Amino acid sequence: MTIETSAKSPSIDASEVEKFSKNAAEWWNPKGKFGVLHLFNPVRLDWIKEQACARLGLDPSVPEPLKGLRLLDIGCGGGLLCEPMAKLGAQVVGVDPSEKNIKTAIVHAQENDLAIDYRVGTAENLAAAGEKFDIILNMEVVEHVAGQSDFIKSCGSMLKPSGLMFVATLNRTLKSFGLAIIGAEYVLRWLPKGTHEWEKFVKPDELELWLRDAGLTQKSGSGITYHPLANEWRKAKDMSVNYMVVAQAARV
Repeated sequence: MTIETSAKSPSIDASEVEKFSKNAAEWWNPKGKFGVLHLFNPVRLDWIKEQACARLGLDPSVPEPLKGLRLLDIGCGGGLLCEPMAKLGAQVVGVDPSEKNIKTAIVHAQENDLAIDYRVGTAENLAAAGEKFDIILNMEVVEHVAGQSDFIKSCGSMLKPSGLMFVATLNRTLKSFGLAIIGAEYVLRWLPKGTHEWEKFVKPDELELWLRDAGLTQKSGSGITYHPLANEWRKAKDMSVNYMVVAQAARV
């Protein structure tokens, strides 16, 4: 596991990096500031595994269905998705612009004897270096970057033929403003105030257009809704707030 420094990228807002760097130590605390991501993880992981196996012809019943595949987690934070992906057999690269987040991720992976290639940097840095991946995770990132369409294009350029990119984000609706910002940040305090900017939320048709411009074909999508009585997130048809999509690169 290594730390690689890199130049500032046009997709990164300095305020966003600083925001998450301050909270790096909280990443692995299920009751801390990122507790909502710990609740979020089961539904995200199940959907990623289900879609990857179905679209790449993999066997979901084996212990390591992603064995032999190279996977990139963009904006990996403290490694909440990287570690489960590594346990599924993937060769994982986790990239984040915050060195504090990466150091947190490295320490936690070492404690769990997981070989994950963590790097300080951006998607653009990797794309410029000619890196290629079978699967790219772009989860809860696009609503935090500048130049969103160009960011998606840079990410798409790193997919191998038939490779998959998973994108999770927030829809720009009045409902999402009420639930994801007023509710999650100010009422329930699941997230620090100011975590999100509603203007950067992405409508599904906008995302599909950006994916198409990147040479990818959107294959499937799912909403995610919170069930308070069960205290869990579940897949849903409703994509008016949180949603995920998977897009695939063309075959050669």
